[in-house]
Amino acid sequence: MASISSSTTHKVGVKKIGGKPKKSGILKSGASSKIKAAGGSSKVNNGGISRRGSAPRLQPSELSHPASLETFLSLPFAQQKDRVTNEFVPHCLGERATFHEGIAKPHTASTSQSRGRSAADLATLVKHLGPIVVLKRFGVLAEMEKSLMPLGIGAVFGNGPGRGVHPGGGMRKIASTASLASMDSENAIRSAGNSSMSLTGSSVGTDSKRGKTTPANAREGALLFLRALCELGLKSIEPYVVPMLAAALDECASSSGSVRAAAEDASVAIVSIANPLAVPILIIPVLFEALHSPEWRVKSTALERLVQVAALAPSQTSALLPKIIPTVTSQIWDTKPQVTKAANTALLAVCMTNDNPDVKPAIPAVVHAVSKPADTFKAVEELMATTFVATVDASTLSILCPILSRGLKEKHAVRKRSCCVVIENMSRLVDSPNAVAPFGPLLVPELKKVVENVQFEDIRDVALSALQALTKALGHADIEDAMAAIMRAEAQRVEDEQRRIEELLEDERKAEEEQREKEEKERQQFREAMEAQRLLDKLALEEEQKEKEKKMLKKEQQKKSTKSAAGKCQGCGLKKCKKTCLFAS
Repeated sequence: MASISSSTTHKVGVKKIGGKPKKSGILKSGASSKIKAAGGSSKVNNGGISRRGSAPRLQPSELSHPASLETFLSLPFAQQKDRVTNEFVPHCLGERATFHEGIAKPHTASTSQSRGRSAADLATLVKHLGPIVVLKRFGVLAEMEKSLMPLGIGAVFGNGPGRGVHPGGGMRKIASTASLASMDSENAIRSAGNSSMSLTGSSVGTDSKRGKTTPANAREGALLFLRALCELGLKSIEPYVVPMLAAALDECASSSGSVRAAAEDASVAIVSIANPLAVPILIIPVLFEALHSPEWRVKSTALERLVQVAALAPSQTSALLPKIIPTVTSQIWDTKPQVTKAANTALLAVCMTNDNPDVKPAIPAVVHAVSKPADTFKAVEELMATTFVATVDASTLSILCPILSRGLKEKHAVRKRSCCVVIENMSRLVDSPNAVAPFGPLLVPELKKVVENVQFEDIRDVALSALQALTKALGHADIEDAMAAIMRAEAQRVEDEQRRIEELLEDERKAEEEQREKEEKERQQFREAMEAQRLLDKLALEEEQKEKEKKMLKKEQQKKSTKSAAGKCQGCGLKKCKKTCLFAS
């Protein structure tokens, strides 16, 4: 019989009546958790990066009613500028005025919602007064640029020459493409230290590790203002907001979640309002530079914007495929899975902009083979089933040539034969030698290896036929001429690369020499200053010694004198001694 003691425990089952059981806060292993934000547009994945939907439109606060707007528009120009400078801009950048909401609320903290409403108020003024008045004459754009790019557009992504976390100067090379005159960059940098607003000099809420000294509230407010401008849908806004795409992408790496969300929304809005003609000269170069950032969030967002660009400007994107595909392909092997996934999506999106009807059905297989080299032959089989009828241009070749070059390096000779057949069919429809010239060094040497090294005669014949077709497409008379041209081009490329490396080394040597001279000059100045200080200390010591000697001499004289320091007799105490005094003279 079981015994019952004081340590015996009993479990009582309680039957739940009605309703569903409440879910605990602990997720079971293997369960997925989807978290919706207040707006229902956010979703958190396992990687930790949020994929957000379209943000709601920003609504104004003080200028939401027509009466308040009419009241503001009826003010004189000086009062309008004063109110924008001292009220709307500080509120947008996170500074709340004392007694702004009445005596009952002497000071209210700035929130993302309040900054968004102030940004919408400024955008409303831009709509009614014009961008030149508000952005330039009122100095609003200069304040926003000081918050996002205090060192100018050339220092974005840490690429200013000798400045930032990762110096390189990439943005400075493409800065001339943007209409920097509309951004008032020089005035913004020159007046950075003269602003009445304390945007710099505080480390609270800043990304100090990334070299950011501007508070997070100010950067978020500036990004919200860019988004509010884009939501106006005015073409006159484009020259002012599109050059700020680099700053919006750079802020995607912020340590503040609200700043990252505002930066992502601003980049989406900027790309959506951009003219398709700005894609090849401004947007794509900025996205390429963002892909060299050390921050993985910046890379992922840049790849997402590339997908957006491919949807908004497919013809311009298709023309740039020879430059886009190598750049995006290098991101597929990134160590961050978020970047890898975004790169795969972006590569498929940009490749689908190609309008060749023969190759388009095989593009998904080709893109899959790029990220998974083991499936290269499957993509080649898809191309084998393709009948080339349309003209093959440079964008089509940029999609096919990397896979065909990899297929020619396969161990199986049969697979090499399939690649040779595709190359021959493709080369017969090339529209111009200039289109295929960049890919000649990629295919001609490999085809020549197949012709010389494969032991099966029929495969060598197919490879020779493909090589002859490709040589003809390149505009050369024979294979040897093509190889010679490729070797000359390769030698020229190596020479240019060597010259570039020598120039970089020379620049580094000059910079080191300047730094060494500067340090030597500082050491010399320090030695001179120390020597001067030593002489001054010596003179001060000598003066002090002289003063001490004078005091000692004076004391000795006073001891020998019958008169005190006050001039009185030390015997009788009078200035004129009596006749009876011992010291009377």
